Amino acid sequence: MLPDWLKVSDEVQAALAAKRPVVALESTLIAHGLPCPVNVETARDSESAIRDAGAVPATIAVLNGVPTVGLSDSEIELLASAHNIRKASRRDLAAAVALKQNAATTVSATMALAHAAGIRVFATGGIGGAHREEEAFDISADLTELAHTPVLVICAGAKSILHLPRTLEILETLSVPVVGYRTDAFPAFYLRAHTPPLPVSARVDSANQAAALFAVHGRMGGGGVVLAQPCPVEVAVPTAEFDRWFAEAEREVHTARVTGSQVTPFLLARLAELSGGRTLAANRALIVANAKLAAEVAVASAGV
Repeated sequence: MLPDWLKVSDEVQAALAAKRPVVALESTLIAHGLPCPVNVETARDSESAIRDAGAVPATIAVLNGVPTVGLSDSEIELLASAHNIRKASRRDLAAAVALKQNAATTVSATMALAHAAGIRVFATGGIGGAHREEEAFDISADLTELAHTPVLVICAGAKSILHLPRTLEILETLSVPVVGYRTDAFPAFYLRAHTPPLPVSARVDSANQAAALFAVHGRMGGGGVVLAQPCPVEVAVPTAEFDRWFAEAEREVHTARVTGSQVTPFLLARLAELSGGRTLAANRALIVANAKLAAEVAVASAGV
């Protein structure tokens, strides 16, 4: 039974009732991660990729204080164009609801709301994690949410701007499986892999294998699982070029005194500018690719 504080679209409710595959999508990438109109185009392309693979998309946000699972196209456009959209992690959901705000949900908040609705598969770009040395105690709530919320998160690893070895160590401590999809190395968002390569805890080579692993993890009392798919090779960014762009963007973060939840959007925007749009193209491609894979796994999960 759905909680009374949660709104679920008729289409998503009908799919869940009929035990048809549903894939959750976050909304922070629409409001804060991508510029307009690329944000709307990417959201639509992701939903289309999910439908084409035989599942139902459920983009998630908080609208006028109501946690909403399954946004309409006009609601997606609102998130893409409005300037007063709150960025909400799991911590911020109650405030957004109580204050009747519009909020775009991060990975942690989307996981929580997807689980409340009964959705077990979720596609995103890259998860959050531990920031680099200068911000050693800046650790994303995505990691702790993964520890206890039983949702399979399909992503391109963790964002390239993060400290990936530390991120993986934290996930190991939290007993979160990090599974590579057709790869033995943890993907690094815009990059195909970290340098040097960081091993994943397991590898699968099909949607059926991914669905089976997640099902067993759940039956054994586990929480979330990360299924990491590398960025499409044709748009992946070379490490040396990324490192040069990132060093410049990071200097600008300190000069502008950007802090807290605004650091990641600032860095992603500057990287898009410094790379001449190459990181933006990679981001868009990997988001859609992850949505397609998530739908395939959701379809496979229906038979597990």
